[in-house]
Amino acid sequence: MIFLAEAFTRPKVMYDLAKLGFSQCYTYFTWRNTKEQLTRYFGELTQTDVREYFRPNLWPNTPDILTEYLQYGGRAAFMARLVLAATLDANYGIYGPGFELVENRAREPGSEEYLDSEKYQVRQWDLQRSASLKEFIRRVNRVRRENPALQRDGNLRFHRVDNDQLICYSKQSEDRQNTILVVVNLDPHHPPSGWVELPLEELGLQPGQPYQVHDLLGGARYLWEGARNYVQLNADVVPAHFLLLRQRVRTEQQFEYFM
Repeated sequence: MIFLAEAFTRPKVMYDLAKLGFSQCYTYFTWRNTKEQLTRYFGELTQTDVREYFRPNLWPNTPDILTEYLQYGGRAAFMARLVLAATLDANYGIYGPGFELVENRAREPGSEEYLDSEKYQVRQWDLQRSASLKEFIRRVNRVRRENPALQRDGNLRFHRVDNDQLICYSKQSEDRQNTILVVVNLDPHHPPSGWVELPLEELGLQPGQPYQVHDLLGGARYLWEGARNYVQLNADVVPAHFLLLRQRVRTEQQFEYFM
């Protein structure tokens, strides 16, 4: 039997409740959409004493909440928010089937309530709808399961990108053998590009040596050099990169390969 003590209210009260045992908490992630908002909020959750007693749970939507970003951002917005929820924190969830079926109609302008809310009726869902995100969700969850870096809180580090519509951050496993770099397009209508700057030594990479970045969502592999590299994300395809970092090493037999 599992007892879950959960709370959501004003930040100060919510933090006080977390100290009393209501540690599994809904968060304000749902309404943090810009790079500045996300960076500031998750800096508070992961880089201050809040991390010692507060266990965030990230939800891009709930039965009660359909944000404006999802209402007007279309499929790309749903994908971007899923990636952010699944990688910024170790605990996340979605309200479905509404989320995977990209349900984005609000009850009225300015409302965050679903038009066809299950609170008022029994819904019959077409789970085979062609627009379903179920395969994308399955890929994201597989990457989370296979990479220890994404299974921890407190190991989140943001990195500079010279475009405010792109956000970049990394996570590492405790033994530093698994490093994931995430780049997300925050603009669901355009394909922004920019230059990512990485602290190579902090990420276990040797300055002056090329390294491989393997996109675990799309499968592509890129060879990067130095701290500054170019990225571009197409909102109509996959608005995010899950990049596994691999350093080139030399063995005693003088063969070079990536780990």
